[in-house]
Amino acid sequence: MSDSRIKKSGDEAREDRGLRDRAATEKRELSDDDRLEMFRAQFFNAALPNLPKIDGYHTCWLTTSNPRDPIMDRLRLGYQLIKSSDIPGYDAISLKTGEYSGCLGINEMLAARLPEHLYQRYMEEAHHNAPAQEDEKLTETVRAIQEQARRAGADVQLGDGMEDLQVKRPAPVFE
Repeated sequence: MSDSRIKKSGDEAREDRGLRDRAATEKRELSDDDRLEMFRAQFFNAALPNLPKIDGYHTCWLTTSNPRDPIMDRLRLGYQLIKSSDIPGYDAISLKTGEYSGCLGINEMLAARLPEHLYQRYMEEAHHNAPAQEDEKLTETVRAIQEQARRAGADVQLGDGMEDLQVKRPAPVFE
């Protein structure tokens, strides 16, 4: 049983593909102009512009594509979407159509502002109070381990870090 489709001869069908494609694979060097264009595209396409300061507000970019952090939840928390009329000179990134028409946006990102007093309270909760509570939990766990060790006639040596966890610090002002 011989099938000409599976023969193992050295004809054109069995030729090394690398030899045929050699011309395409050999010229892999980029010119300086190609590299400059890649450099430009990297900075223009990968970064969002800095939003200007608005008195009394913290400004930020919010995503519309995170199902665990939807825009509607942020609006309920007090965030406000920034419209092109709120910031002169940003018309170029004003969305022209869709649900967020008139708002400043780039791709799936929307510009937003949050009253400064709410921003300070949210940041204090997330970056001061919550870590302090974790510090307290760790301290209580260490105390329980020390007590258990003491009852067993052993001693637990603590490093400098445990003392730092027990220091109560005032909340900072967040930028």
